[in-house]
Amino acid sequence: MVRGKTQMRRIENTTSRQVTFSKRRNGLLKKAFELSVLCDAEVGLIIFSPRGKLYEFASSSVPEVIERYKRHTKDKVQPDVNQSVDIQNNKQETASLMKKIELLESSKRKLLGEGLGSCSLEEVQQIEKQLEQSVTTIRARKMQVFREQMERLKERERALTAENMMLRELKFGGDEERGKSSGEKEREVVICIEGGSDKSDVETELFIGQPHHHDSRIRRPEWS
Repeated sequence: MVRGKTQMRRIENTTSRQVTFSKRRNGLLKKAFELSVLCDAEVGLIIFSPRGKLYEFASSSVPEVIERYKRHTKDKVQPDVNQSVDIQNNKQETASLMKKIELLESSKRKLLGEGLGSCSLEEVQQIEKQLEQSVTTIRARKMQVFREQMERLKERERALTAENMMLRELKFGGDEERGKSSGEKEREVVICIEGGSDKSDVETELFIGQPHHHDSRIRRPEWS
């Protein structure tokens, strides 16, 4: 008798379903064993019966097969999942940043006095308050800059004054040294002249008549 093709649907009869489970379970475990032996493959098989009873087979051990399966799926599937999560997060962050940029651009235009037609009285008053606070801050910064510039100018003035005094001291000190040297030289000249006045052997010759006639020469007396 030819066996008919079994329809792939749940067996409604409980007894027939249990018998079929037992037969096919044993055949599946046998096929798993044959596959691991004939092909030298690492096989792990886990079966739970309708009543929750566990049946298992592994060419090495079930925990080792499960751990190897986790490593394999982590290496191949996890990067793709992380990449998808990163892309989604980047999209959300980009959308949030774009919204913030739009709000900042709108606020900037309103502070410049543009696009105020859709603003209410409260919004206009808030913008006016912000502008007043900004002007106050700017003026305070301007005064601070002025004070800093004045301090720098005063420092520069003090430095130039000190430099000028140093140069004057150097100049006047050099003039005094030069004046002192000139006075010493004048005193030396005077001493030389006075020393020369002690000599009494000074002769003055006066020639009368024809030159080269010694008889006509009159010798002047010596000064004592």
